[in-house]
Amino acid sequence: MPATAQSPAPTDDVLLGARGLTVRFGGLVAVNRVDFDVRRGEVFTIIGPNGAGKTTVFNLISRIYQPSAGSIRFDGVDLVARPPHAVAELGIARTFQNIELFEFASVLQNLLIGTHTHRSTNVWQDLLFTGGVRRAEVVARRKAEEVIDFLDLQHYRDTLVAGLPYGVRKVVELARALCTQPKLLLLDEPSSGLNVEETDDMAWWIQDIQRDLGITVLMVEHDMSLVSKVSDRVLAMNQGEVLALGTPEQVQAHPGVIEAYLGSTDDLSALRRPT
Repeated sequence: MPATAQSPAPTDDVLLGARGLTVRFGGLVAVNRVDFDVRRGEVFTIIGPNGAGKTTVFNLISRIYQPSAGSIRFDGVDLVARPPHAVAELGIARTFQNIELFEFASVLQNLLIGTHTHRSTNVWQDLLFTGGVRRAEVVARRKAEEVIDFLDLQHYRDTLVAGLPYGVRKVVELARALCTQPKLLLLDEPSSGLNVEETDDMAWWIQDIQRDLGITVLMVEHDMSLVSKVSDRVLAMNQGEVLALGTPEQVQAHPGVIEAYLGSTDDLSALRRPT
């Protein structure tokens, strides 16, 4: 049975829920009345052709954009009512399609920046390097080292990011996000720029993050091989609206999804006609 675009029913296992999500930029409607739920512990992926509104949805959850209408609730909290700087404190971390790291800092230093999300010391304590600050630094270093071990980054711990291959930088950005100790991890096209082997490795990391760390993953991705391998459910979008919602197999078989990616049935038939 093909997947449908019906509005989901809220349940207790929902970590993130969007209802009627709409964004307008002047006269352009980038996202139009989008509904979806992300369940605790799942890998939920948003797919769609370029311009479908996928990254706009990510920017709404990250509070980079303000919705024109609709609501977003995260773990029982009205996310729209919170300022952007509070997102990480609530338990949401994000990676970007274009890597956003401090290139002239080491891998460890980049990860330690992520651990500061939950620091409770103030500026004066930091300046005086009080006992509380020293204890917090020990905890932060321990967390960063745990993530380094988890993602097999030991060899690169003290290397400047500027000197790393692109694929390793992708993993470092993932590691920094994990250092914020998120409940929800937003991955914006994690396979972008990676070769086949690196993409396979990324799939393993995502599965380990879900299974071993119990972190819920919300992903935007174009590589359907990766989507099929790691996703529990998939939301397909086109022109700012929901096309289909279901398992990877259901969504890939949906006629509307096929048309959005490949063109209409008439177009495909025309391609098959002898000339």
